[in-house]
Amino acid sequence: MTVSEVVGRLPDGSPVHAHTIGGADRPQLRVLDLGATVASLHAFDPDPHGERPNLVLGHRDVGGYLRTPTPYLGATVGRFANRIAGARFELAGVVHRLAPNEGDTCLHGGPGGFHSRVWTVTDLGPDRITLELVSEDGDQGFPGELTASVTYTVTGAAVHVDLRATTTATTVVNLTNHTYWNLAGEGSGSVDGHRLTVDAAHYLPVDSQGIPLDGAEPVDGTPLDLRRGEALGACARRSHPQTEAVRGIDHCLVLDGGGLRRAARLEEPRSGRHLEVHTDQPGLQVYTGNHLDGTVLGTSGRWYRQGDGVALETQNPPDAPNRSWARSAVLDPGSEYLSRTQWRLGQDPPSVEEGP
Repeated sequence: MTVSEVVGRLPDGSPVHAHTIGGADRPQLRVLDLGATVASLHAFDPDPHGERPNLVLGHRDVGGYLRTPTPYLGATVGRFANRIAGARFELAGVVHRLAPNEGDTCLHGGPGGFHSRVWTVTDLGPDRITLELVSEDGDQGFPGELTASVTYTVTGAAVHVDLRATTTATTVVNLTNHTYWNLAGEGSGSVDGHRLTVDAAHYLPVDSQGIPLDGAEPVDGTPLDLRRGEALGACARRSHPQTEAVRGIDHCLVLDGGGLRRAARLEEPRSGRHLEVHTDQPGLQVYTGNHLDGTVLGTSGRWYRQGDGVALETQNPPDAPNRSWARSAVLDPGSEYLSRTQWRLGQDPPSVEEGP
């Protein structure tokens, strides 16, 4: 099915639309043109109670998406996802200064990043939506006019997220989706009991600002060793210099292998619901909602608190334009940036008994 409706307005009176695709025997996805945002994603199969819960965090109204600072709930972020240290980078001998929005750091494209723009719907069908955004040359300090698009496709038990971009001048780009997951259902509380597996033998240690200290290090012996599956709460709250630096987990794990492959598996034991994230990107930023502090009102009317959702952001490593060891984030005219991610949902028998 396809349903489109006005759900709010910007301060200048411009409408914000929500578009719903999928449903029936497929996941039901609701996307806002504001930020090309995943506002809700309902499971395709019922849980043991016969419910098809919303599995992602979102704001209760449009005003929530416009708040500053923002938790980027479900947003498409860019031009450069994650952090650029010092809000600057050098390209072909020219220093480009960006708009900082986290101290002197540029986070997720800066204060006027793609999450805060209204995207144009260029294709809409029962199971597919494409949104496009044109970012002018010099926008937020980035060179080149960038044309970015995101296509969400609902198929079977999965949602495919395809991010593309082209430019008129050599630039850097790193796009991702910033959905927070709670497989017990949005508004159900902490995801501490969720079990997360990440196919990564290395991670990027960071300082207290979330900036990489240097290159990748082995995950062995750290809370970032998620190769065999670990409860999120136990990892995020484990005493370790890295979890203490960022109040939990907010780290890029360097994924094993290349091409489209599994990056992570998230499991909720009480419902048996699980999510597999597949991607062609080199890194997965795992963020345990460390700064959700009870001031964000969710779609269910519940105030979100620390650990009420986990973001699994497929992307290039943070600060890649300033790091010689990172995969190049440079995009030239005539080339296309392409990032593919799949969210594969499933349901197993519950492995934990429900309480009375």
